[in-house]
Amino acid sequence: MTIRNLEYAVSPKSVAVVGATERAGAVGRVVFNNIVVGGFEGDIWPVNPKHSQVVGHPCYGRVSDLPGIPDLAVIVTPPNTVPGIVRELAEKGTRVAVVITAGLNHGNGLRQAMLDAAKPSLMRIIGPNTVGLMAPPAKLNASFAHMAARPGNIALISQSGAIATSLIDWAADNDVGFSRIISLGDMADVDVGDCLDMLAGDFHTRAIVMYLETIPNPRKFMSAARAAARLKPVIAIKPGRHEQAARAAATHTGALSGADRVVDAALRRAGVLRVDDLAELLDAAETVARHAPLERARVGIVTNGGGAGVLAVDKLVDRGGELAELAPSTITRLDHVLPPTWSHANPIDIVGDAAPERYGAALDALAADPGTDVILVMNCPTGLGSSANAARKVAELGDEGEIGGKPLLACWLGEHTAREGRRVLTEAGIASFETPEDAAIAVSYLSEWSRAQRALLRTPSSQGDDRVDGKAAAHAIFRQVASEGRRMLTEPEAKAAIAAYGIAVPRTIVAGSVAEVARAAGELLESSERVVVKLLSKVVSHKSDVGGVVLDIATAEKAAEAARSIETRLRAQAAGSKPDGYTVQSMVARKHAQELILGMSVDPMFGPVILFGAGGTAVEVVNDTAIALPPLDDVLAADAIDATRIGRLLAGYRDRKPADRAAIIAALNGLSQMIVDFPCLVSLDINPLLADAEGVIALDARIEIDPRRVDDPAPNPALVIRPYPSGWDRDFVSDSLSFHIRPIMPADVALYPAFLAKISPDDLRLRFLSLRKNFPDQMLKRLTQLDYDRDIAFVALEKDTGALAGIGRLSCDPDHRTGEYALLVRSDLQGHGLGWDLLKQLIDYAKADGIGRIEGMILNENSKMLTMCREFGFSVAHHASEPGLSVARLEVS
Repeated sequence: MTIRNLEYAVSPKSVAVVGATERAGAVGRVVFNNIVVGGFEGDIWPVNPKHSQVVGHPCYGRVSDLPGIPDLAVIVTPPNTVPGIVRELAEKGTRVAVVITAGLNHGNGLRQAMLDAAKPSLMRIIGPNTVGLMAPPAKLNASFAHMAARPGNIALISQSGAIATSLIDWAADNDVGFSRIISLGDMADVDVGDCLDMLAGDFHTRAIVMYLETIPNPRKFMSAARAAARLKPVIAIKPGRHEQAARAAATHTGALSGADRVVDAALRRAGVLRVDDLAELLDAAETVARHAPLERARVGIVTNGGGAGVLAVDKLVDRGGELAELAPSTITRLDHVLPPTWSHANPIDIVGDAAPERYGAALDALAADPGTDVILVMNCPTGLGSSANAARKVAELGDEGEIGGKPLLACWLGEHTAREGRRVLTEAGIASFETPEDAAIAVSYLSEWSRAQRALLRTPSSQGDDRVDGKAAAHAIFRQVASEGRRMLTEPEAKAAIAAYGIAVPRTIVAGSVAEVARAAGELLESSERVVVKLLSKVVSHKSDVGGVVLDIATAEKAAEAARSIETRLRAQAAGSKPDGYTVQSMVARKHAQELILGMSVDPMFGPVILFGAGGTAVEVVNDTAIALPPLDDVLAADAIDATRIGRLLAGYRDRKPADRAAIIAALNGLSQMIVDFPCLVSLDINPLLADAEGVIALDARIEIDPRRVDDPAPNPALVIRPYPSGWDRDFVSDSLSFHIRPIMPADVALYPAFLAKISPDDLRLRFLSLRKNFPDQMLKRLTQLDYDRDIAFVALEKDTGALAGIGRLSCDPDHRTGEYALLVRSDLQGHGLGWDLLKQLIDYAKADGIGRIEGMILNENSKMLTMCREFGFSVAHHASEPGLSVARLEVS
């Protein structure tokens, strides 16, 4: 729904340039001339009351004078004229306007006036303050760029006009072409999410690259990015990696969750590959667009120069890549085809006098190696062999950039000698690079993109069945804190809340006085060798900062003395302050345990985020942490652990046994579930969380809440990724047939071929409104891998076989007010009420999700569907512009 009318921006049949002029050097002249010179084959109409013609084309005084309706308008007029021009275009019937004009800022009201003028007709606005757009396959250059882009299959979305034109220039020298180039400008209407949605289904586009300076409407962006990245590579560069980290007084997590770290986590979770500079942007697109995601990316290298191979390995390891270990059988095979002086290891140095046949033999052996996933072949110019002939041999073996089904990349070093070889490789569809470092970076794109794709396909649940009682217990604690007008929980309250979500804590006794501290210590020392006394305060968050923690206490008397010293230090630091009490807990002594931190904070852009890493009092100094977006599951939690240095220590070393990884993952999942359950959470620290072979235990915790939101319902609406909608499973029985109905999952894609095989051609036509025989893999992915914020689909499964029996689907528009539904029931199972039940499920879900109206497009001949809609109370009317179609609408709220 976010792509409404945007197809007219990239495939218009007519273009009007409002503000076109004959004046040399004027933006209106450059834009109009670019459209004409570019060879656009549709109607081109200049609009300017000061001219009778522009560049040989008749010029019209007003939009209303145009001889037809322009699909696309480009506006290059003074700022105060733009709202009126937009209104005229909207009334004329124009679908999209590119507003190149700058100066429509918030202060002068012109921006809003422009949007108000476009809204009644749903006309879309790209800009203002944009360079324009290009659609090379349509020979359209509606921009004031200095040169046109050559056609290709990479789409570019840029929030900077200067970057867009620079990339066009760079691409021209590197034989890279574009399918679409969209300079977004100020994004008054069309934003990155809209463009991603459009490009996801654009058959001209094989990969999408983005230059992002900001991410407006993050939830919409994440939804669109996840949808696009499931279908084709999406690569982004976002500057600002070293912004000053956000500061938060209440928790360590707030200080450590810098804005760029969150952006990095968000892009990774969306399946987007992030690169560091402009040169990498298009290189990455050219590389990953050729290959499918990999389970692993173990790299095998063939080179005729050992030094070049070493340089590639260094850069590969720097980027977190993995060098393949050759199987003994591969080494034996290579011994038979290579000279005795070959390296006998990876990289496979086939020696400087290597002829093309030696390259072929080495590549064949590596392609068959079971431990190699990606192959990099390198050539250094020598006087003993032809670089061009070696390239021809590699090109002969390569099949669309692969060999033996494995990605094949090349590096032909040098300038004059290597130029012909690189040309041969490129024409054969093999990505080729000039330096070992560039080639290794390109290889790393495949592994990084593959990791992002795995994260993208995770669909964590919104509700753990074993957390129901925990949620009630935590809710009671939060309500008590809110009733007292507090935001910060005391340590015992915070520990009780996390314990309710399965995170172990030591036994703790709250003491209101020094005497009670002594009694509590005596009780705990009966079973513990030492105790800890801590300040209990509803005001002080970081107890250690005021000397509020005393460790290693062996007697009740020492415990009482510790409590008195804590009070003395508190009064000295803050006159008039006194403790609200004390906590006494058994001292946990785990000699080989690692100190970890688990935390959450709320990012102003991406909402709740989770932090994991090395903990302790020096947590900010050590700064070994990873950021993840909730909701998590076991795989995503494990990814967060593996992204830290301490994650390697947790695996065990020397005399230290591996820590209980499952317990750490369970703690992360427990924290994630608490975030899903409670929109009131503002920040949380568990530090330290001790982890060793015995499990995990939280020695300290602090939680901040928003008291006004304690009773807000779950799931947390601030989550930028909506969790899998648990709680919508149920059974349906009819005529002795039993079905299980639940929300769709990505794994359900495997059920589609058998399901579609049992749908009659006529039923498919009624569902898809036209004849359809083929269902490409990309289409099936789009049908099964949903972003639950904008779409929902329910599958009905036969209870005895698990086979797919029917599907009900609801897709919402951007403002979440209207959803379009569709139903499909297997032809052999129709007549049992399954379609009726699925439609009822969609209506119930729409009501619960706050969707105001659902509607469906139905062929007039589909009498069964029309009858069912009327029985449900839908209003049915003929489609205004599509003969043969009816629109069924139901107000559900």
